[in-house]
Amino acid sequence: MSLHIIIDGYNLIRQSKSLRHLDNQSIELGRDALIDSLSAYKRLKPHNITVVFDGIQSPYLAPTRDRIKGIRIQFSRNGESADRVIKQMARTEKEKALVVSSDRDVVQSCEAYGAATISADSFEIKIGMAAQMQGIAVESDEQTGWKPTTKKKGPSKRLPRKKRRNKRKIRKL
Repeated sequence: MSLHIIIDGYNLIRQSKSLRHLDNQSIELGRDALIDSLSAYKRLKPHNITVVFDGIQSPYLAPTRDRIKGIRIQFSRNGESADRVIKQMARTEKEKALVVSSDRDVVQSCEAYGAATISADSFEIKIGMAAQMQGIAVESDEQTGWKPTTKKKGPSKRLPRKKRRNKRKIRKL
């Protein structure tokens, strides 16, 4: 099953520490940096990636749909929000979609349609790990290594089917 990652563009940019700084300088710098990091991620994991931005802040005379470095870019139409476009895409993609957003309304709606969701912070961590695997320098506050242990934590409990399905999709990242 092919995974289609649908990203709430400005939500991810404004949740990210490094991208937020670029976005404060210029909105185009933030968008370009996001697209660059996503294209590096796409080289490692060839999922379909669509980034949805609000059309109000789109470049002058920009097309509503475009493809840059293998990443599909979509601006919402005038009078339509990016959240609505994301919800419509999740409704059509259903089980195949993984929505990246920290907006509670978007997350709840997309989960109701059967799409898996991940927060913008968690997805940024996944992108960072992919960039490090490719040798691209990524800023990080501190490096804490994983320490192997055999210590078990509490009784095992099987997650509900919906959460297990969501975890499987996130593991593919």
